[in-house]
Amino acid sequence: QERLVESGGGSVQAGGSLRLACENSGYTSSTYYMAWFRQRPGQGRDGVASIKTANGLTYYADSVKGRFTASQDNGKNTLHLQMNSLKPEDTGLYSCAADRGDGLWSYWGQGIQVAVSS
Repeated sequence: QERLVESGGGSVQAGGSLRLACENSGYTSSTYYMAWFRQRPGQGRDGVASIKTANGLTYYADSVKGRFTASQDNGKNTLHLQMNSLKPEDTGLYSCAADRGDGLWSYWGQGIQVAVSS
């Protein structure tokens, strides 16, 4: 069973940076992808960045390309999201998720708030 816990959120002014972390205590070699999603106020949940755990291949939403960087630690059980040049529209609830290769994102963290003020 994978248990994901996020940390590192908070409030920052536009142009600032935050670094999120997601620790997956149930990480195994069966964890195929890990990803960050966000839900902006009044909107649905969207994918932000994902990483293929076997080789570190990353994918980013167009809205964050060049500003956000996803990475995993050497043990691969912690996913990071470095967020630079933050904009007010980056405000939202950020959640991490894990996929065991079935495309279902079966495991989720509780989410953590990020607030960017103008």
